[in-house]
Amino acid sequence: MTSIRDIAQMAGVSAASVSRILNNDPAFSINENTRQRVIEIANSLNYSTDKNKRGTRSVGDDLTIGLIVRHNAQSEFDDPYFRDIRRGIEQEAAKWRLKTIQAFRMRDEKKDWDQLKRYGAVIMISEMTKEATEYVSQLNPNLILVDNYSKNPQFDCIQTDFATKTREILDVLYEKGHQNIAFIGGSSSCVTAEGDVLYSQDEVRAMSYIEWMKLHNLEAYIRVLQGSWKTETGLQLAAKLLNEENRPTALVVGSDPLSVGVYRAISEAGLSIPEDISIISFDDNEMSKFMIPALSSVRMNAEEVGRIAVRMAKERILKERTMPIRVVCGSELRLRESVKEV
Repeated sequence: MTSIRDIAQMAGVSAASVSRILNNDPAFSINENTRQRVIEIANSLNYSTDKNKRGTRSVGDDLTIGLIVRHNAQSEFDDPYFRDIRRGIEQEAAKWRLKTIQAFRMRDEKKDWDQLKRYGAVIMISEMTKEATEYVSQLNPNLILVDNYSKNPQFDCIQTDFATKTREILDVLYEKGHQNIAFIGGSSSCVTAEGDVLYSQDEVRAMSYIEWMKLHNLEAYIRVLQGSWKTETGLQLAAKLLNEENRPTALVVGSDPLSVGVYRAISEAGLSIPEDISIISFDDNEMSKFMIPALSSVRMNAEEVGRIAVRMAKERILKERTMPIRVVCGSELRLRESVKEV
């Protein structure tokens, strides 16, 4: 159940101050705005000074954030981006004395949808279909979408700036003399309410690449190869690309795990990076700077993404905000040894 310490943490005051405010201690002097803040938080959490009994909501759940996740432990290990988002969520939730619980994985065939009604908020990491997302919001309107490119204005949504960053990458390569630039990436996908995965080639980085190439009159060089996000796929797609007569001088790769496969394919083809092909990737995993040559990559602070999601959920739980917002998180391009001029 909600405790005085929970309210104190969220209000930024001591537990003793909360106790005296809620018990209407006439001898206690405190700023009126702070007093109102504590009372509003207590009310929003259904706190009762009558033996700390609660209102009609289920015990403890209004301080719990339910997580709907796409990836299992193995896929989070293979792609640390989503592992780091979850870590950021857990750290920030603990800071505010909020609990987190994995409600279910998107791909589970059987889901306990009704449990979502009990939680103070729900964070969905990655994308479900429009129909599934709307169903979740009907069960719990305090829904935060993370790493989601929905254009529906009714949802709180956290997105990356990867479309803009793709254009920045291409600008850098173009300034270094590259025009014959290809793209290797994974497919976009979303999950239905039944757990089925729907794949699409409309991935944000791939689409941004195509638009940029067309704007620079480089349509003749456009090549987009997409598959899964696994390292083996990077190897296969790069091997296919390197067999073409008009081999590209530069590659934009959708993730670092894919780039590991691309490096292997280039090595097996007897070519060198960056002498024969320049490469810029996304993720900037820890391994990037230890690859030979060191991989140029886009760094997104995934843990911060998770922390922002919790702060948005907290605003909803405490009714500090009712207007939906869309947050675009900025990333950083880190150029290393895998790029050179032609």
